[in-house]
Amino acid sequence: MDLVIVESPAKAKTINKYLGSGYKVLASYGHVRDLPPKDGSVRPDEDFAMSWEVGKPSQKRLSEIAQAMKSADSLVLATDPDREGEAISWHVLEVLRQKRALGKKPISRVVFNAITKQAVLDAIANPRQIDEPLVEAYLARRALDYLVGFTLSPVLWRKLPGARSAGRVQSVALRLVCDRESEIERFKPEEYWQVVAHLATERGDAFDARLTAFDGEKIQRLSIGNGDKAGTVKRMLENAAFRIESVEAKPTRRNPGPPFTTSSLQQAASAKLGFSASRTMQVAQKLYEGVELGGETVGLITYMRTDGVQMAPEAIANAREAIETGFGKRYLPEKARHYSTKAKNAQEAHEAIRPTSFARSPKDVERFLDRDQLRLYELVWKRGIASQMASAEIERTTVEILATSSDKTAQLRASGQVIRFDGFLAAYVDHRDDSRSAGESDEDDDDKRLPEMSAKERAERRSIDATQHFTEPPPRYSEASLIKKMEELGIGRPSTYAATLQTLQDRDYIVVDKRKLLPDARGRLVTAFLQNFFDRYVEYDFTASLEEKLDKISAGELDWKEVLREFWRDFSAHVDGTKELRVSDVLDALNEDLAPLVFPEREDGTDPRACPRCGDGQLSLKLGKFGAFVGCSNYPECNFTRQLGTSLSADAADDPAGDGPKELGTDPDTGEMVTLRTGRFGPYVQRGEGKEAARTSVPKGWDPSSIDLDKALKLLTLPREVGKHPEDGEPILVNLGRYGPYVQHQKTYANVESVDDLFEMGLNRAVSLIAEKREKGGKGRAAPAALKTLGEHPTFGGDITVRDGRFGPYVSVAKINATLPKGKDPDSVTLEEAIQLINERAEKTGKKPSAAKKTASKKTAKADGEAKGGAKAKSASSAKKSAASTKKTSSSSRSKKAVDTSDETVPWDAS
Repeated sequence: MDLVIVESPAKAKTINKYLGSGYKVLASYGHVRDLPPKDGSVRPDEDFAMSWEVGKPSQKRLSEIAQAMKSADSLVLATDPDREGEAISWHVLEVLRQKRALGKKPISRVVFNAITKQAVLDAIANPRQIDEPLVEAYLARRALDYLVGFTLSPVLWRKLPGARSAGRVQSVALRLVCDRESEIERFKPEEYWQVVAHLATERGDAFDARLTAFDGEKIQRLSIGNGDKAGTVKRMLENAAFRIESVEAKPTRRNPGPPFTTSSLQQAASAKLGFSASRTMQVAQKLYEGVELGGETVGLITYMRTDGVQMAPEAIANAREAIETGFGKRYLPEKARHYSTKAKNAQEAHEAIRPTSFARSPKDVERFLDRDQLRLYELVWKRGIASQMASAEIERTTVEILATSSDKTAQLRASGQVIRFDGFLAAYVDHRDDSRSAGESDEDDDDKRLPEMSAKERAERRSIDATQHFTEPPPRYSEASLIKKMEELGIGRPSTYAATLQTLQDRDYIVVDKRKLLPDARGRLVTAFLQNFFDRYVEYDFTASLEEKLDKISAGELDWKEVLREFWRDFSAHVDGTKELRVSDVLDALNEDLAPLVFPEREDGTDPRACPRCGDGQLSLKLGKFGAFVGCSNYPECNFTRQLGTSLSADAADDPAGDGPKELGTDPDTGEMVTLRTGRFGPYVQRGEGKEAARTSVPKGWDPSSIDLDKALKLLTLPREVGKHPEDGEPILVNLGRYGPYVQHQKTYANVESVDDLFEMGLNRAVSLIAEKREKGGKGRAAPAALKTLGEHPTFGGDITVRDGRFGPYVSVAKINATLPKGKDPDSVTLEEAIQLINERAEKTGKKPSAAKKTASKKTAKADGEAKGGAKAKSASSAKKSAASTKKTSSSSRSKKAVDTSDETVPWDAS
């Protein structure tokens, strides 16, 4: 028997069916070791020696692999065909060697780009050894990410309180978002006018023509900059005669694009399907690992982390067969198409993303896939097959028109196009990229059809339009366009794009609004700090050059430790140079760098940095426990402060004059001023000043601009006592909490439908709500209904359910609740993923199998003829060891601050 190691249990299940009884396939569940998030995991003074740690969930899996290895004849490492896959195989092999589980048994490495029976069998028949240069490239990347994150993040914490982390790729991606926002803020719109003549042929067929020249002057897009000039042109054309000078019809061909890479798939899925990058990869992973098709598990697409655009020869032949069968011979080009990528540092050895069989059309698999899987598979199938189809044949027509009046002449142009043969467009129409440069507009895309006309023919004037326009700033990045930009610059790799963007959101460095990426205040501050004091390490060219060196390491052209030595020599010296940097120096730099945002110009022309409260103080950025805010230089005599909002630009828009709190009026009972303010957690109302001031948040759904004195006074009555409970005389309170309005009696909390009910609710209604809540769930909150059941947990027993709680979706079994990762679709959670999340949660909290599991264990023991007493003793011993281990680990983890330094999950939150 040969032991085969893959990453995921779903992949293991499929491959086990293909290989048969002579093989045993086990899953590593991804990476089994990582650098411990503590000082000394990478040691430059020891020539970059690295300490690896096996995670608790992996310890059990590696023990199972080592145990299986005892009875195996050989070891086959069959992890993914990329750098990360090679690293996982290397880690598994290193651990087995440490456990002395290998002996002299043969070891081989196999790779396959698709999980199909033929691909797997071909790979098994053509083994190789671990690719050492590829592993070294992984080690270099991991060390670089650790050294940057673990060294730079503490500098941020000390010099810029509230900042959370920095990363080699993460910080550069954040800079792209911040730089684009700065471009938008600096942008000054320019006025321009467009003149369009609505004309008709002698036969009465209408068409439009745009002005291209006037009185000998060539007209560009911004040539007519004001209404006066536009009016002069319009009046001339309204009195002009029009004649067609020339008609030119030029045939052209449009070629299809290549099959998808990781980046282009994420862009197309975003534009066409509305998927985030992480959602695209989740669905693609499932299509790659395989779905059940009529009782057989089949991988539907090839490996989805790639920057290559070429397809295997047999796949091209398969696509050409499908084209001829499904579309006809005319759609099949004479020769197969071959592509090469233009992306920087692309690894051409990797195949593009394509269907494993073009004969398997989307309609054929529709009933076996959920909606998202079908839509993404259809996208991959159409793009793949279109890449081998005939070109579209298009006829572009350009008509030049002369307009003459008594003393002036003008030139106009009408253009259009006609598709004579759709070619590949019959299968796939490419999405319109949302990262077009500033200045482009729909007017540049002339795809309308023109009527028949001939040279020297007279054209009839119907009307003349002169319309005002303004240039627009470059658009904000979407996830898709940012990924495209990172790929163009050579920053990061396909496997890291989605994780990097998710990290930026998790750290509250960026926010997503209508699929556009906006930098948060914290992100702007971090980027400004890095650009002022670590500019080299957030330069696009520097980051891309590191990627080139990593690629050369993987090709065996560079020594990985030499690359690390060169980097560390300069980087450590730069960090040492900031030790004497004072926080005041940081604030001075940020005040200057972010002045237009933090201190926007005021409508009355007064100094934007003058304190609006005391008048003679100067406003400045200040740093507190929770981050940066704006304060007065005369503190503590003047305690004026202004928080930075969701983003600096948003904060400036909400308070353009920098006037701080908005006065609503005086409380008639206390005589204190009531104000509307904005804090770290959003808008709130306040009565009075200082520590004794009363404050209440503005409820979600209430427009802050609609808050008047009456509404503010109502909010400030909270929490409000409704009365005494008739059973025990204890007070019943109504209040507004983090998750909405509620009524409370002792430790029982019941939700209230609307905020208005808090001010109108009487005792009877409150008692009724409390009673209903206790009937449903006792003192605690009733568990949300299960969205779906995944299956039984192998250790804790009972069915694992997916639920949607007040903190978001989670998986649950035996009173253990594990929150799903941010952005994870509850519908896409697999049983294996749920088990892993629950195990990690149980280990973290020290929870043991519940009574339900014990009952199940007894039944199992009885059915198998095991002795109950022995089973109980073994269970108790294991639980005791587990508790001791958990306690020891917990104590150890408290001794040092943990910092996760990978670009996928970047450092510990210092705030």
